[in-house]
Amino acid sequence: MIDLRRLHVLRAVAHHGTVTAAARAMHVTASAASHQIRQLGRDLDVTLLEPQGRGVRLTAAARELLLHAEEMEERWERAYAALHSGAEPSGALRLCGISTAVAALIAPAARALRDRCPALDVHVREAEPAEGFDLLLSGATDLALIEPTPDTPRLDDPRFAQEALLTDPFDLLVPNGHPLAGRTQAVPGTTLGDAAHEPWIVEMEHSSSRYYTLAACTSAGFSPYLAHEARHWSVVAALVAEGLGIALVPRLAQLPPLAVTRVELRGRPAPARTLLGAIRRGSTDRPGIAAALAALRAVDVPASIPGLAPGAEPAP
Repeated sequence: MIDLRRLHVLRAVAHHGTVTAAARAMHVTASAASHQIRQLGRDLDVTLLEPQGRGVRLTAAARELLLHAEEMEERWERAYAALHSGAEPSGALRLCGISTAVAALIAPAARALRDRCPALDVHVREAEPAEGFDLLLSGATDLALIEPTPDTPRLDDPRFAQEALLTDPFDLLVPNGHPLAGRTQAVPGTTLGDAAHEPWIVEMEHSSSRYYTLAACTSAGFSPYLAHEARHWSVVAALVAEGLGIALVPRLAQLPPLAVTRVELRGRPAPARTLLGAIRRGSTDRPGIAAALAALRAVDVPASIPGLAPGAEPAP
């Protein structure tokens, strides 16, 4: 009998490339991860890892096992859902997402679940997109609300089911009195190219929003001068308010009351991101997950945030 927990570790090694990286993503030690894989090999009477230089690599047997692993995982998820079909959602339900998605969607959905499903114990965790998928793979979360980046799995990845929940446009954030600030009413039609020669404030390395800023500027035909970096939108807004640069901010981002102006961008391509709900494939009909997806779809995004499009398909 295959221990699915050990199979999770092997899949993580295949996903991350090394035992150390897989162990870090699963929040275990490298020695514990190696032990799990060795024990899985003993259970199957095969060798799953072999030395390669200073590291290890998957054997042919491991690669053959992984060919069947996705189907096994999906069947297990479907079996669990079938066993609990028709039951009231109960037990632990773990949700994670990027910061703006937690604030705008997950938090109100969690409140609705608390009211409608009192037997459901909801846990919320903030996570960057790639981390969200790692948490799904390891079984540490049940649903991740993310935005796609080059570091996240493709929409057709057989390990996950991904649903577009919301399209969130990006606005240009400039200090009050900036030449582009008046264009929101007096001179509509600001494009990203109008800000090509400005100093830019971006999020830190490896953040998803930094990727969107750089990709949007490239699509608009310029490479931005990165003057400052920050980790949180409140810090980005504070730097903009002091006239130290401009930034792209998602419309869902909640900013402190500072001397800044959001400028709606026109033209094509108008930068936007799609928020995806991601789950392990086969788990859609689990009562808790089904209730969570329904609650997320039902969140009433404030009318004061125009331009948000529910359920839009993500850009290729």
